[in-house]
Amino acid sequence: MFGPAKYDVRKRRGLPGQHGQNNVRYSEYGKLLRNKQVLKRVYQLSEKQFKKLVTDQAANYAKNKGIGHDKATFQFLESRMDTIILRAGLAQTIMQARQQVTHGHFQLNHVKHNVPSYIVQVGDIINVRAKLHNSTLYQSSPMLAGTNAIPSWIKANKKDFTLEIVDLPKNEEVSVPVDILQVIEFYARA
Repeated sequence: MFGPAKYDVRKRRGLPGQHGQNNVRYSEYGKLLRNKQVLKRVYQLSEKQFKKLVTDQAANYAKNKGIGHDKATFQFLESRMDTIILRAGLAQTIMQARQQVTHGHFQLNHVKHNVPSYIVQVGDIINVRAKLHNSTLYQSSPMLAGTNAIPSWIKANKKDFTLEIVDLPKNEEVSVPVDILQVIEFYARA
């Protein structure tokens, strides 16, 4: 159900359906829309959540901190609880990470937490609940196997199943399959 090949956006460029593989020429608006839809689906967000994050939260954060809107959007998307779980290697897909958080598998600062959209701050500690340490789900996770590269802003303790957020996310370490500036431009046009 959670196989990464099944949901890999980078491999499945065509549209769904029998004739989805035919080459489609997009208008300028179509390109922007497609870009936005890909990014929204990579992070598994609803339109309402995604629009609020890009237009309100990231825009205000960018103004207050004096950074680019695209960098602020990236930081918000990568600072979500479900994305941190995925990047650390405790889940194979974003859907699996969201399900694990929703089912209460994690504690945030030693308090049970079940909101996958929560924006984790620098200094926060996420850990797998003690009763799940021996679960086959976590014993076979990519984090323990060492098969995934954990970004530098996440400090992982494999022995205790603990993650500490030590810095803000950086664009250089994670490849996003779209241009975030085009997503911002899409919402600016609307």
